[in-house]
Amino acid sequence: MNRRALLPAGAAALGLAAAAQAAPEDNESTFERVRRTKVLRVAALPGEAPFFRKDVATGEWGGIAIEMARSIAADLGARLEYVESTYPNSVLDLQANKIDAAFALNPTPARALSIGFSRPYYMHPFGYVSRPGFKAERWDDLNKPDVRVAALLGALLDTFAKRYCPKAQITTYRTGDEAILAVQSGRADVILYGAIQALGVGTKNPALSNVGILKDPVIALPSAIGVRQEPDRRWRDFLNAWVDYYRGSGQVREWFRAGLEAYGVPPDRIPPDSNI
Repeated sequence: MNRRALLPAGAAALGLAAAAQAAPEDNESTFERVRRTKVLRVAALPGEAPFFRKDVATGEWGGIAIEMARSIAADLGARLEYVESTYPNSVLDLQANKIDAAFALNPTPARALSIGFSRPYYMHPFGYVSRPGFKAERWDDLNKPDVRVAALLGALLDTFAKRYCPKAQITTYRTGDEAILAVQSGRADVILYGAIQALGVGTKNPALSNVGILKDPVIALPSAIGVRQEPDRRWRDFLNAWVDYYRGSGQVREWFRAGLEAYGVPPDRIPPDSNI
């Protein structure tokens, strides 16, 4: 057979081999996929400032969580790819392998049955944002029949409200915007939030400028990065090393303060017991 006639077949075989090498295996882990594709897919949550903030003019994403994601991508030599989601849906997106990381999640026993978590990068205290004239220092200040408490449906603070202020009039809302409207319209006195989100809401809505952290007890839960449950631990190990380094060096605190200030929260408005 003519040697020249063999060249196309040989080239085709080489091409098939290269394609096979580049193609993912069925059981490819997150670590392997990110290293192979140089793409890091993260959940981006509209309306969840200051962790996630989308510029309506440019479509560019920013915020505290996005800065952390950029740092992780840079350390990996990867580019970011955003998948718009919500806090509950980001758990489902991890399970469905639509994303590689979900930020600003509180690890709970129920969530840990479905996904894994990195080590915490922040201990997030819980508090509130309220109408003018309403202030509280302790959970007992809310635990009164005439106090109207708004909480987000399915959120952890809905559970804590029922435990620590059961005498209050507790109403749950599907979204933060609905809860804010309830306070603005006089149907609620206070919205229960994580401290960072409360600062963001208070800045976006000047009429809801009273922000505080509730005491007796102070409830603070870890914020961590959600990952898929998989036998290969290298992705979680990498993120744990990333958390230890950037939290220990003070960089996470700087991202939090810079993200809040970019959203209009000056340092003097950050509660001293907010852990940042």
